[in-house]
Amino acid sequence: MNSFAVDLTNCEREPIHILGHIQSHGYLVAIQSDTYTIVHVSANIAELVGIPPTQLLGQSVKTLLTDTDLPVSNLIELLNVGCRNDSWDTMNPNRVTLNGKVWNLIIHQYLGLILLEWEPIGDDRNLLINQQLIAQSLTEVQSSRTLTDLLQNTAQRVKTIIGFDRVMVYRFGADWHGQVVAEAKDDELEPYLGLHYPASDIPRQARELYKVNLVRLIADATSTPSRILSELGWPENRPLDLTHSVLRAVSPVHIEYLKNMGVQASMSISLLYRGELWGLMSCHNTTPRFVDYPARQAAKFVSQLLSAALEFRKDQEDKTNLLQYTQKGQQLHEQLILSDDVVRALVKSTVTVLDVTEATGAALLFNDKVYRLGKTPDEAAIRGLAEWVHMTDPETFLETNQLPNLYPPAEAFRDVASGLLAIELSRELTEYVFWFKPEKIQEVTWAGNPDKPVTVTTDGQQRINPRTSFAAWTQIVRNTSSPWHEVEIGAVVKLREDILQVVTRQANEIRLLNQRLQVAYEELDAFSYTVSHDLRTPLSSIRCYSEILLEEYGQDLNPDAQALFQKIIDSTDRMRSLIRHILYYSRMGRTDLSTQVVDMKQLLEGIREEILVTTKGRSIQIDIGDTPPITADPTMALQLFTNLIGNAAKYTRLAANAVIRINGRQTDDEVIYAIDDNGIGFDMKQAGKMFDLFKRLENSREFEGSGVGLAIVKRIINRHQGKIWFHSEPDRGTTFSVSFPLPTHS
Repeated sequence: MNSFAVDLTNCEREPIHILGHIQSHGYLVAIQSDTYTIVHVSANIAELVGIPPTQLLGQSVKTLLTDTDLPVSNLIELLNVGCRNDSWDTMNPNRVTLNGKVWNLIIHQYLGLILLEWEPIGDDRNLLINQQLIAQSLTEVQSSRTLTDLLQNTAQRVKTIIGFDRVMVYRFGADWHGQVVAEAKDDELEPYLGLHYPASDIPRQARELYKVNLVRLIADATSTPSRILSELGWPENRPLDLTHSVLRAVSPVHIEYLKNMGVQASMSISLLYRGELWGLMSCHNTTPRFVDYPARQAAKFVSQLLSAALEFRKDQEDKTNLLQYTQKGQQLHEQLILSDDVVRALVKSTVTVLDVTEATGAALLFNDKVYRLGKTPDEAAIRGLAEWVHMTDPETFLETNQLPNLYPPAEAFRDVASGLLAIELSRELTEYVFWFKPEKIQEVTWAGNPDKPVTVTTDGQQRINPRTSFAAWTQIVRNTSSPWHEVEIGAVVKLREDILQVVTRQANEIRLLNQRLQVAYEELDAFSYTVSHDLRTPLSSIRCYSEILLEEYGQDLNPDAQALFQKIIDSTDRMRSLIRHILYYSRMGRTDLSTQVVDMKQLLEGIREEILVTTKGRSIQIDIGDTPPITADPTMALQLFTNLIGNAAKYTRLAANAVIRINGRQTDDEVIYAIDDNGIGFDMKQAGKMFDLFKRLENSREFEGSGVGLAIVKRIINRHQGKIWFHSEPDRGTTFSVSFPLPTHS
C-alpha cells in the first residue's frame, strides 16, 4: 500500500484521497458494481463479520455475511435497489444488525466500485433534539439578523448537535488563508476568534475534497488506522479512491498538526458560495469523539442553510452595488455618445471613471496624455506602470490588491496605489484606464508562526513539520489594499466595451473621411493632369506667335513694345515650365510602375552630361562614386535623380567652385544613394515643408523654380516603397539620401 514521506516538494501533492487506510472506528468493503465481487476490504473487517480479510478478497459479497446473523438476501436487495436507481444518498444510512449489534451502513458508488462502510450508531434520543435545532436554524436564517450574529449562532447550534468542545467558523481569504470569524467553545478553552491561519494549513487538494465531501469527521486522531487490503493482482496503480468515503484515514501531517493543537477529534463542514469554498465550520474536541451519521447530516444541513443565507446576502449586496455602478456606467456611456470626446466624457464631466468603483484614484492614458482623478501616483509613475501592464499583456483587465508585491517600483506610491484595476483600451498605443486603492495596513494575528518549520532528517532530506505552537503571533501586513469586488470588475469591463465602441465608431468615421479625401485627391489629380495637358498647346501658340511677331515686326516696334513682347515670351516659358512640372507630378501618381534593374552608372552619367551642358560657363564638378543598380521604373528613376542633381546644381550657383558628389551603397535590404552639394543649404527648422507642393524655402526664392520638383521626388519614392531623408546647414550645403528596397524573392 502507500508509503508517503512528507518533504518540501510534496506537501501540496500529498494524495490524501488514496492514503490506503480508514479510521479504525468503522469497516470498509469495496465490491465491483457488476459482479458484487469483493476487491478491497479493511484489515479490521474480521471484527465485524468474523472472517479474515484475506478470505473475503475475490469472493462474492454473499461470503461477507456467511458468519453473521444478517440474511445475505437483505444486503443483495439493498444493493440491487441502489444500482437500479443509480442513487445511494437517499438510502443512507441503512441501519443493519450484525451478530446482535446495530450499525449504520453507508453506501456509495464511485469509479466502478461500490463502497460499503459500517459505522457505530449514536443515541436515538438525539434525533428529536437535532430536528428541533434544525428548525430553529431555519427560522434564524429567515430572520434579518446580521451576518456576524448568523455565523455565531450557527456555530453554537452545530456545537450543540455534535457536542464538541469548540466550533469555529473559518472564512477563506483571496489567498486561501483563513480567519476565525465566529466561535462557540467551552468556557475553559482559549479563544481563537479573530486569529488567522495560513493557506498551507489546508492545502489545495484538501480544499478540493471539501467541495466534494461536505462533512469530514476524524473521530480519534490517536487511533491506529486500519489498512485497506486489495484482491491479489488488483492493479497497484489503482489504489482505492476514498474521495467520498466517510471513513477515509487522515494524513500523517494533519494528525501531527492536530496533536500539536491538543485536538484528538475534529470535524469539518464545508460552507460553499456559488460552488466554491467560502469557509469551513471547523470543530475540535480535546478527547476522541464519534459523531454518528444522522448527527453529521443534521450539522451538514445547518451549514447548508448558512451557505444559502450567505449566498442570498452576498447576492443582495452585489445587486445593490451593481445597480449603483451600472447607473454610473450608463451615465458615462451617454456622455461618451453625446460628446464623442473620450477624454471629456470620462474625466471632465459630471460622472467620471472614478465613480464606477470604490477606488480613491483613477487615471486615463489616452492619445499619449495622462489624465488623473483623485489620489493617484504622479504622471511619471503612471507611465511606468503602463509599461509594466503592457508587458504583462492582460487580455481584458488586470486586478490586484497587492501591486507592490507584483511590481516593486509601486512601493514608492503604495500609500495611494497598493491596489490596481486596469482595463486596456489599445495595446498598440499603450492606452489604459487605471483605478487605484490605497494601502490598507493590517495587523494580522496568526495562530502561531505561519511559516512552517523545516527540519533535516538523518538522510539529509528536508521536511516540513506542522506548527508546534499556536500561540498568537502578530504580523503587520503592508503593500495590500482592500480587494476589488466582482461587481467593480464587471462595471469596468462593461465600461471598456462602451469606450471601445465609441473609439471604433470614431475610427470608422475617420476612415470614411480618408476614403472621401482619397477620392477627392484622385479627382484633383486627374483634373491637374487634364488641365496641364490641355494648356500646353495654347501656351505654345502664344509663345510661337509672340516670337513671330517679334521677329517679323520687331523693327517696327519701339523698344517698350519689344520689351513687352519679350515679357510675354518669358512669362509663357515660366508657365510652360510650371505646367510641365505639374504634369510630371500628376503623371507620377497615375502611371503604372514598370520596374526593372536600372544601370545607375549609365543613368547618372547621362544626367551629368546634360547638366554640364546647361550650366556651361560655371565651375561645377559632379563626381560619381559607386553606382550599385536599383530596381525601379526607369523613367521615374531618371526623373528623380534629374530633379535632385538638378537642384544641387541650381543651389550651388553662388559657389565659386560647385562640387556635387553622388555615391551609392547597398545594404542587406536596400540600395541607398546620397547626393551631396556645397550649395546654399537651408535651416533644418524649415524641413517640415520640404516636400510640400509649391512650397519654397526662404533662401531659395531668388532661384528659379516652381516648388514642384521635390514633391515629384517624394511621390516617386513613395511609389517605390522607398525612403528619402536629408541633412542641411545654411551655407554649408545639403545632402539628400534616397533608398530603394531590394526586391524579395519567394
